Amino acid sequence: MDEPIVYYGVEPATFIERPNRFLAKVRLEDGQPITVHVKNTGRNKELLVPGAAVYLEKATTEGRKTPYSLIAVEKQLHGGRSLLVNIDSQIPNRVVQAAVTAGRIQEIGRPDVLRREVSFGNSRFDLYFEGAGSKGFIEVKGVTLEMDGHCYFPDAPTQRGRKHVEELIRAVREGYRGVLLFCLQMEGMLSVSPNDSTDPEFGRVLRNAQRQGVEVLAYDCAVGPDRISLRESVPVAL
Repeated sequence: MDEPIVYYGVEPATFIERPNRFLAKVRLEDGQPITVHVKNTGRNKELLVPGAAVYLEKATTEGRKTPYSLIAVEKQLHGGRSLLVNIDSQIPNRVVQAAVTAGRIQEIGRPDVLRREVSFGNSRFDLYFEGAGSKGFIEVKGVTLEMDGHCYFPDAPTQRGRKHVEELIRAVREGYRGVLLFCLQMEGMLSVSPNDSTDPEFGRVLRNAQRQGVEVLAYDCAVGPDRISLRESVPVAL
């Protein structure tokens, strides 16, 4: 396993409420209620429930209004078990980049060239790679929605996500490899699927993309309150 991405200044807290997409009210261990930034604008309704144990990253930017960012949640499962879910929407790209650099994603290998945020057509893909006689783009999608051991994407309709998939089809037609990689921000998942009940159009576009030669991959993550790293391949059920 490659070196994890590590957070610093992490503290536990208890979730109270989420007044809007960007903010949450939590209670620190000393009982103090504070407002924190949420590093995910998705719905997260099944995760951010009153009383849930959460983890906060201390802010390092001077003058910021919120002293912490909410980065992870303990989701309560059946039988008294819990699942730690990282909800930082900015971390999957870094996790995948580190894994590709270390040669941990066998479908990609260890490329000679790896660059972030490369434009193609009307989109900007998360990663561009060259090596072993091929070149291509990787679009990373972080996944936080889990139900009975299976993951689903997206948790809200995503026109931007559909656009990325369509651009991957175009890239494949022009001779590149096009890879959509689901980064499951939790451990031990059985599969990942498009969330057809929430965004059926995304599912339609994704299935068509696979037929057109886009590679659809998924990996789960080893997650701790203060760290995350790519773990192993997970089946994609389309």
